[in-house]
Amino acid sequence: MPLRESPELVLKKFQQLVNVTPGGILSKKQLQQFVSSSFSDPGQEFEQWEPQDWMSSPQILAKISDQELQAWALDLNAKWKSLGRKIKDDVGTHPMLYSQIYVPHPLMVPGGRFIEYYYWDSYWVIEGLLLSEMAATAKGMIQNFLYLVERYGHIPNGGRVYYLRRSQPPFLTLMMNAYLTHANDTEFLRENIHLLEVEYEFWQRNRSVSITVGDRNHTLNYYNVQIGEPRPESYSKDWELASDLNEDARQELWAELKSAAESGWDFSSRWFLSWPSPLPATLKDTKATAVVPVDLNAFLCKTEHLLASFYRILGNTTKAAQFQAALEHRLEAVQAVFWNEAAGVWLDFNLLKKQPNPAFYPSNLAPLWTDCFSDQAAAERAVRYLEGSTVLSYKNGLPTSLSRTGEQWDLPNAWPPLQHMVIAGLAKSSSLRAKEIAFDLAQNWVRTNFALYKKYQAMFEKYNVDGDGKPGTGGEYQVQEGFGWTNGVVLQLLDLYGDCLTSGSPSSLFRAWIVAACIIFLLDLKW
Repeated sequence: MPLRESPELVLKKFQQLVNVTPGGILSKKQLQQFVSSSFSDPGQEFEQWEPQDWMSSPQILAKISDQELQAWALDLNAKWKSLGRKIKDDVGTHPMLYSQIYVPHPLMVPGGRFIEYYYWDSYWVIEGLLLSEMAATAKGMIQNFLYLVERYGHIPNGGRVYYLRRSQPPFLTLMMNAYLTHANDTEFLRENIHLLEVEYEFWQRNRSVSITVGDRNHTLNYYNVQIGEPRPESYSKDWELASDLNEDARQELWAELKSAAESGWDFSSRWFLSWPSPLPATLKDTKATAVVPVDLNAFLCKTEHLLASFYRILGNTTKAAQFQAALEHRLEAVQAVFWNEAAGVWLDFNLLKKQPNPAFYPSNLAPLWTDCFSDQAAAERAVRYLEGSTVLSYKNGLPTSLSRTGEQWDLPNAWPPLQHMVIAGLAKSSSLRAKEIAFDLAQNWVRTNFALYKKYQAMFEKYNVDGDGKPGTGGEYQVQEGFGWTNGVVLQLLDLYGDCLTSGSPSSLFRAWIVAACIIFLLDLKW
């Protein structure tokens, strides 16, 4: 909601209103009138924009055999036109009137209440745009993030000034790689690789921790936002949550909530100090800075691998060697700190308890997706890990955890990016059983998304794995429609398995034939 006048004048008018009101307590009607007279309606910072590179029939459609899924993909492709935004030049000229952070190029927003850009959401949006052959729009979004790095030294959580002091999972280098895979644009890489390195250094400088295993010290990364006070976007909720705490405890809790929000998993039992399940802990027990997360380090592992590769392409052997060495150090650290031989998977490490968190989260398998492992038997071990739990019994998607806390990044919700990471990680392994599970997970997810699309004519940010499937639940707000990363993940799965996925539930015999055919097809592609 943009200001109608300067912040100083609006603040002065508010103080005058408080001073003339008996007791200084404004009524709801007074507040509504003040807001109406001082602020414009939400969304006024954007101007009408439709992507010029949008096309009605991208080539991905030809990959999809099921006619209903093909028609659905056509609808998803059309949604880019409704999710596109361009920030008005006035936001850059008069930033004091807006909460929106200005970026120069048009962009895609998630949808629903989220009318600004968000960092890690945009990775799956960009992948979807590239499959829709909208490389210019995808490049513009990457240019926006590079602009933010150049201006702030990092990428904020989202496109509002109150997000400036925290980030989100680092995907900028992965975005660049996705774009370069679709476009031969080495010059774009050459012009901006220094900014990819600036963002990497932000995480190394501000979000790193040393862990000793045996006689070896390992440097890894974690989410750590050391800023008190309630989150501006959820001020009243944070204030009420901490209302019975003393001042020091309040400030500590508020910093922990921001750290958890930086992870993108806001909120989850993953950040609660008490585990394993059953969990007596609540949101008030959030201790995100005590957790060294598997997935964050897997993302940075991929970043180091890509930066080494990029510098080799550009002929800078010194820089390539630097990032290759960083990658090798991280591979060793990931194996030493996260790999749990008994569980057969990577587990988050708790700094306070000095031990791994044994709970299931899809993020435990993130190293498979980012190739952050050396033991080629890891995929087979991951299969046994999945089959040894109950998570594969959920037919509407892979649950975010097995703990029912009421938080949105827990059971019963399933989130698109987590489905994609696990599916893509298993699909590219050499294990036939891993490939079979990957296809089953993809089929379940696509079927759930499609069934709810037919019912509601909408795509949602998260889905409920219980029962027959429905939109997700829990957390601080109602489930949102749109939805950028959901659309991107579905398009990626249709691209990977388009010849094999079905819109309905095939018979068990037909399903077995489909799985076998798809695995053979993917093996043929590999060779």
